[in-house]
Amino acid sequence: MKILLAVDGSAYTKKMLAYLATHDEMFGTNNDFTLITVQAPLPARARAAVGADVVNEYYEEESAKITSPVVKFLKRSGIDAKTVHKVGSPGEQISKLADGGKYDLVVMGSHGKSALGNLVMGSVATQVLAHCGVPVMLVR
Repeated sequence: MKILLAVDGSAYTKKMLAYLATHDEMFGTNNDFTLITVQAPLPARARAAVGADVVNEYYEEESAKITSPVVKFLKRSGIDAKTVHKVGSPGEQISKLADGGKYDLVVMGSHGKSALGNLVMGSVATQVLAHCGVPVMLVR
């Protein structure tokens, strides 16, 4: 199975990883794992002031801060995951990669806000559920 793990370095990502670690029958080493992390775009003026190379290096470094510990965690379980980083709206970018990459499943942590909270503030999980054509597993 081709599985996309959406990670952001939060406590919810850690809960999702703990869930994966305790469910070998579903998430064993015979699956193909890819990690995705999404960075918010820097303001246009900041990008213009420092240049594309500096901005791209910044995005790479920020993404590595999030994915490196996850890659190490997965390697201890014998899983060699690929990493992808995107810039933009997290819900949109995760959905786009999941659909375009022909993934079988998206797994992500969620804090489980109420429906009212989602209406007011929005939620990455809600956006992914609304726009993704791939099954999504939310771990709370």
